[in-house]
Amino acid sequence: MATNIEKDEVSGTPTTGHVWDGIRELNTPLPKWWLYTFYGCILFAIGYTIAYPAWPLPGGATQGILGWSSRGQLQQQMDAAAAAQKDTVDKIAAMNVNDILKDPKLLAFAQAGGAAAFKVNCVPCHGAGAAGGKGYPNLNDDDWLWGGTPDAIYTTLQHGIRYADDPSTRDSQMPNFGIDGILTPDQIDQVANYVMTLSGETADAGKAETGKQIFADNCAACHNPDGKGNREFGAPNLSDKLWLYGGGIDNVKAQVTKPHMGVMPAWTKRLDDATIKELAIYVHSLGGGEAPAAQ
Repeated sequence: MATNIEKDEVSGTPTTGHVWDGIRELNTPLPKWWLYTFYGCILFAIGYTIAYPAWPLPGGATQGILGWSSRGQLQQQMDAAAAAQKDTVDKIAAMNVNDILKDPKLLAFAQAGGAAAFKVNCVPCHGAGAAGGKGYPNLNDDDWLWGGTPDAIYTTLQHGIRYADDPSTRDSQMPNFGIDGILTPDQIDQVANYVMTLSGETADAGKAETGKQIFADNCAACHNPDGKGNREFGAPNLSDKLWLYGGGIDNVKAQVTKPHMGVMPAWTKRLDDATIKELAIYVHSLGGGEAPAAQ
């Protein structure tokens, strides 16, 4: 390290005396405006940490002398919005879903609220467009296991499907025809071919003819002799080409052998009654909802 401090020949700027590999370091101080800005930022940061929440502590964080936080502001805004909507929400909570449908203002409010609640609670399973997927029902079509009227949808949302913690949950159990040895693999193949014919799908005619009697003996009690299902038991319609767990002979055979049993939460455990009614009305409005029952 050199100790000779001299001016640079090209720029005329004093050097620091440091030399590295023949290169001299110029002694060029930072501009005063930059330094003053930097010092101002330090003072501002100190003031900010005193005024607002800033420093983490074992039990939380410093609250700041102003007592403001973004979470607190959001909560205030949410409380204000809830207060403004309280009268309407109370009306919805006090009415049945069919009466809400008759009030244009309440209906519009319920559909908007239901759409918001659907995005938060239902999209993970049924999808953003409510089209569902394998194992998750499409809510836009006309296929309803327990009914598609507003009241029926409301009841399903209230108590869920096969939800163990709700004694009033929608429940149905299809036997494990293959796993439990109720039917042999050949019989399952035959009845699956018959099921395919119910919706006009391609099937082995000989197997389907034999499977028809197997269906009558083992399946018709729930799905009805014509295969159109029974909402009392939550038994699906097998003749409409709408398949919850996939169509095709292999999927049908798999379902008969060891049935899939979907589960939906009882939303009374998680949502208030007004929100559940809004959800029911929104789902009913998607296009597949059935007309309310005559009163």
